[in-house]
Amino acid sequence: MLENPRSPRARAVAKLAKRAARDETGLYLLEGPQAVREALAFRADGLVELYATPAAWDRHADLREAASRAGLRVELASDAVIEAMADTVTPQGIIAVARQDEASIDDVLARAPRLLAICEEIRDPGNLGTIIRAADAVGADAVVLTGRTVDPYNPKVVRSTTGSLFHVPVARVESLEDVIDAARAAGLRVVAADVKGDDLLDARRAGELDGPTAWVFGNEAHGLPDEALEWVDAALRLPIYGQAESLNLATAASVCLYESAFAQRG
Repeated sequence: MLENPRSPRARAVAKLAKRAARDETGLYLLEGPQAVREALAFRADGLVELYATPAAWDRHADLREAASRAGLRVELASDAVIEAMADTVTPQGIIAVARQDEASIDDVLARAPRLLAICEEIRDPGNLGTIIRAADAVGADAVVLTGRTVDPYNPKVVRSTTGSLFHVPVARVESLEDVIDAARAAGLRVVAADVKGDDLLDARRAGELDGPTAWVFGNEAHGLPDEALEWVDAALRLPIYGQAESLNLATAASVCLYESAFAQRG
């Protein structure tokens, strides 16, 4: 049992909260029983290490069984060690280390996707995690990150996805313009979410969301640059009927993705 929170192993796991360590090792941190449960169910082969306090491990018989089926041995650790490893203030007693598993944009587009979420320069981890979760919920084929969008393996992003990171492919591409061109070549209509765009409900009524669609969502503060709006096929905005100044990015993205899912399934 690990009892020293300053041990090399505890320090190595804790370092994964930092981007530099994740980039260097190709690993990332999973915290809590829900994240580990989803990883064991969908990407067990990507799990490298599993740590738990005796009390937490006793509470979760399903995790014990899943880990055993995956051939993954748990390393029991003290509360102090788990706290030293964790990124959260009040960890839930279970932590895992996993390999990063990014999708290739070529593979994503080769599968004839019908719905994509493209995230350009999204910087808030909670927003990105929520968009990944929404993309999973609507049955989107992938989430594509462009520019300086926050690392999808940032611990706050991982927690915000509540396991959806293991359900929907996530690809990273430097150039938004290249992704738009590739998506269009693959038969998708590329639509930007933008406050200066046309009314989304009018577009849906006109059947503009019925076919394969790639939504592009921009930075929380600045939106999409003007040149990006010239690259897309259309720009659409969510109408606001009350007095709210605007919608949170993740909320707006969720509504847009669901509008496409409704239209495609109608």
